[in-house]
Parts: sequence; structure tokens; C-alpha cells
Amino acid sequence: MPTLPTLPILYEDNHLLVVSKPAGLATQGAAPGQTSVLDLARGYLKQKFDKPGNVYLGVVSRLDASATGVLVLARTSKAAARLAEQFRLGTVEKIYWAAVEGCPEPAQAECVDWIMKDERRQRMFVTRQSHPQARQARLCYRTLAKLVSGTLLEITLETGRKHQIRVQLADRGHPILGDAKYGATTNFPDGIALHARRLTLQHPVRKEPLVIQAPCPRSWRRYGIDEQEDT
Repeated sequence: MPTLPTLPILYEDNHLLVVSKPAGLATQGAAPGQTSVLDLARGYLKQKFDKPGNVYLGVVSRLDASATGVLVLARTSKAAARLAEQFRLGTVEKIYWAAVEGCPEPAQAECVDWIMKDERRQRMFVTRQSHPQARQARLCYRTLAKLVSGTLLEITLETGRKHQIRVQLADRGHPILGDAKYGATTNFPDGIALHARRLTLQHPVRKEPLVIQAPCPRSWRRYGIDEQEDT
């Protein structure tokens, strides 16, 4: 697998660049003096193709800086527009893995909430449906394995709200390992235990299904998380 500095490439052609984002890197808009995934990816293409000037890359999907996994970048504006429309229409299948505190009951469920942002604390929270700023958040989870430190869940994300998985699971008493912002008390070595495992979308030009999967970071192994759990 080819790599950028700390940034494995999962898929690349003339239209797309899909990478496996490590913990600790912002998708874009990093603070001054810090590097983002977008910065690294542009530098990689600029060097590989000896491109003068700026390199176009459209950010199609985003991940929290503390999360890991599949991140899609578009190499042309046409690809960016077509992929953005797929995400808007909800035709992209988004599968995440999350290691959480405790043992969610039932072992498989759909979660539907209304969430909004607390501007002062810079975090999301569950609120009532009638609040004018509330937005619906939907996901389904199923238990993959019991861990020494909690439970491994597979999550199908049906909407794409900011911090959605983190706040919905925490609101049910099962914060993601390492996610102190949402009440976790269990440490995690690199960021938080939230991983964008797999995306299934339509290629923006060839119009054929494209399934892209990112292996779990090595740091997950100490928690007994095995790639073979993906069944």
C-alpha cells in the first residue's frame, strides 16, 4: 500500500484520492503551524505529478481530528459535485467501528435523536425535537465483540451530523473510549476509538459501486480488536 507521511492511500485514480486518516490530523483547516490531511494530500499529488501552482482537491467526507479511517477527496470539481450529491441524498453507505464503555442493550438497535450545538462549550448535545436549531440524527448499531474495556460496535451512519456518533452513544451511557469531551473515563492511546471502517459509493465517472475499507490502527489491537470481527 503506498503511503504519504502517516497517511496510507486506500484508492487512487484520476478522479479520486481516498486515504486512511490517522488520529490527530484535522481533515482541513488545521490551526496555524499544523498540517491537515488536505495539506498532505495536496503535497503528495504535487510531488507525484510535478504540478506547478495549486493542486485541486475537494473534501467530500470529513472526520473528526481524533477519529481515524476512510476519507474521500475528489481530484476534480465534477467528481466533487457528484460525490457531494451522493452524500446529500444519503446513498453512500457509511460503516464505522467504535469501542465504547459498558455493554449497550439491546445488542442491536436503531438510534434516532435530535441534536444541536452548544456554542459556548463547542460540543453537541441531545435536545427536544421542537427546538428550532435541532437536527435529526439517525444511526444503527450492532455489537461485534465484548472487550476487556467495553464493547466493539459496528455503526451504520444514516445522517452526517457533527459529532453524531459520539454524542448519541454517550447520551445512552456508552461514550467512545478516550472521548473525554463526551464523558469517557477510559483512556485510549491515539485519539478516540472511532474508526470510519468502510464506505460504499458510486464512482463519480464510471458509475460503478466502489467499496473502500480501512484497516484498524495498530493501537486497537491491545484492546483485543481483531480484523476478523468484520463478518
